[in-house]
Amino acid sequence: MPRNIEIKAHVDSIEALAATAAAIGSDGPYHIAQDDTFFACATGRLKLRVFADGKGELIYYSRADQQGPKESFYVISPAPSPDTLRKCLTLAYGQAGRVQKQRTLFLAGRTRIHLDQVSGLGNFMELEVVLAEHETLDAGMREAHALMARLGIHTAQLVEGAYVDLLAAANSIPSPSTA
Repeated sequence: MPRNIEIKAHVDSIEALAATAAAIGSDGPYHIAQDDTFFACATGRLKLRVFADGKGELIYYSRADQQGPKESFYVISPAPSPDTLRKCLTLAYGQAGRVQKQRTLFLAGRTRIHLDQVSGLGNFMELEVVLAEHETLDAGMREAHALMARLGIHTAQLVEGAYVDLLAAANSIPSPSTA
């Protein structure tokens, strides 16, 4: 199963961080509107991501909800009919939340730098260091820490959990179960 090392941090300004991310990145910026619907899931998380062009992806992932770099396992499947898939999954499992965001993506080697403006939450930065099949976690962790330093991200800015959890907390509703 593919895996990466992830971190998420709250940031004051996407614009200020974009210049630094552009200087570090080898590709980008790419501007991506995303609408993620989360479904009840006994293990990990299951979400349907819909893009502005109407295409979608069904994504399963599992990771610890902790601050700082963490390992994430994931599977992504194309979803050419996301609206009907959302209806089916909602009927079968129930919705656990919805997250809408504007993402600016930069690529820095094997790492994806996401600058996210999340509706109802604010501004965030995510790093995803994609690991090779048999690569140790330590190599990905070192890369994540080095990029955090280059981007000026401090430990106090780190966030645990997913955007759907933060939205649930902000709205004082129970968050979906996590792995």
